[in-house]
Amino acid sequence: MKQAFFVLFLAMSGFSQAQLMTNKPVATHADSLRGSMNPERSWWDVLRYDITVIPDIATKTISGSNVIRYKVTTDSYPAFMQIDLQEPMDIDSVLFDAHRALRFTREGNAWHVQVPKQKKDSEGNITVYFHGQPREAIRPPWDGGWIWTKDEQNRAWVSAACQGLGASVWYPCKDHQSDEPDNGASLSITVPDTMVAVANGRLQSKTQQNGYTQWKWQVINPINNYNLIPYIGKYENYTDTMQGGKGVLDISYWALDYDIPKAKQQFTQVKQMLRAFEYWFGPYPFYEDGYKIIEAPHLGMEHQTAVAYGNHFKNGYLGRDLSGTGWGMKWDFIIVHESGHEWFANNITSRDIADMWIHESFTNYSETLFTEYFYGKEAGSDYCYGTRAKILNDKPIIGPYGVNQEGSGDMYYKGGNMLHTIRHIINNDSLFRQILIGLNTTYYHQTVTTQQIEYYISKHAGINLGKVFDQYLRTIQIPELQYSVRGNQFYFRWNNCIKGFDMPLPLTKGGKIITLRPGISWQHVTVNKNDKELFDPAFINRQFYITLKKTNM
Repeated sequence: MKQAFFVLFLAMSGFSQAQLMTNKPVATHADSLRGSMNPERSWWDVLRYDITVIPDIATKTISGSNVIRYKVTTDSYPAFMQIDLQEPMDIDSVLFDAHRALRFTREGNAWHVQVPKQKKDSEGNITVYFHGQPREAIRPPWDGGWIWTKDEQNRAWVSAACQGLGASVWYPCKDHQSDEPDNGASLSITVPDTMVAVANGRLQSKTQQNGYTQWKWQVINPINNYNLIPYIGKYENYTDTMQGGKGVLDISYWALDYDIPKAKQQFTQVKQMLRAFEYWFGPYPFYEDGYKIIEAPHLGMEHQTAVAYGNHFKNGYLGRDLSGTGWGMKWDFIIVHESGHEWFANNITSRDIADMWIHESFTNYSETLFTEYFYGKEAGSDYCYGTRAKILNDKPIIGPYGVNQEGSGDMYYKGGNMLHTIRHIINNDSLFRQILIGLNTTYYHQTVTTQQIEYYISKHAGINLGKVFDQYLRTIQIPELQYSVRGNQFYFRWNNCIKGFDMPLPLTKGGKIITLRPGISWQHVTVNKNDKELFDPAFINRQFYITLKKTNM
């Protein structure tokens, strides 16, 4: 019952991205095969995927191949390469250099392929042929798999969503976030010629034969496995351009034919989003592959350069304001949130799924920054503060490493409020913005760890934020500021904190600033008549995600 309630909470609250993994008290061998960089994975680096897929809509089955190009990274490695493809999908054959058949065995969702020995820094390729009936997503995007549905005119509408669950739910790959194909990927989709197939990046070719059309799409930038997704339906599209931070950005809009008028009205927000996020985060990270938003048969996902959109052309989250403040009804949640992931998730990707807060906390806060960009700082703060009602504090935000398991769904709202807190600790919005831009520049098209992100922010803020990250990411304790007022003396101290917690509280308003540095022992400051507004508990609480408790000393 608890798990069912949590899934319902996710659906109600707007957790529309990852399929959150079920928590297991003890990780299994299968979990380690899926989630760790074991010896059969660590000796090779993926350079490129070239995927072909032929879906059979009537039987809900697919067949295809993946040419995996790789580089050998060490002289000493096992004779096997782990390829991931989840049950009930099957691998038919594996060829080395397109002609030499290789032996392989299956261990659950992991396949051990015996490959020829090669020297360090040499390159090779294997072609993996596969087929089967992939797991069907029942409630996408909260559960993963292929989506076989109908549009409003009872025509086939097909796609997939597999973040968290993994791309190996439908195609063979090295299914670990730490290894993206350095030289990009292509996805070729063969469908009846009465239908349209769309995927990531730019269209390379359309080949017609015997009543079918193969649509080949390509990205030249690195891309995470779960982002490579087909969209199949009665699509039409229109295009536009924008002069952005790296020149002219090509923008492509795709919607079902009967929804094109709605799309042309609602998707005007795309350019607004791009302007706001290029201001806060730096240039859109994938100019070479363009930006594309595609109507999808589910709520939404951050598929790189092919953002999935299913918000029914409404503002808010399915017509609701997740913050309860009214500001969330000024803009389309899916356009803003899922596109925000182009910077945090697609440009900067966590190496281990345990560190998914790097994706979701920053992207959650992008909603606040978007609101602020167009409606002012107070509006953004109102929005951020309003989302706190959805924080559960059920378990730590960071999950266990090496077993493909995320932490708490609090990586969204609590993570966003943590960043809001850090912003006010830094107390310099220009510097905070430069840190966000710097992250996207320094870790451009890279996979990262939590430690790298923590260190970068602390270093460039000039403040050791280690204990702040420990408190909010690794515990469920919310810092409590105990305070007492005696005349013009304001007494304060920290409670419910980890050992050594040293978060300062710069209180700023109207050019005034007083910085409190609470510890576990009582301290006090003299409050002048003109400074009383700085010590208003409601004012402090809106700037920092803490609780305040008035007490008698």
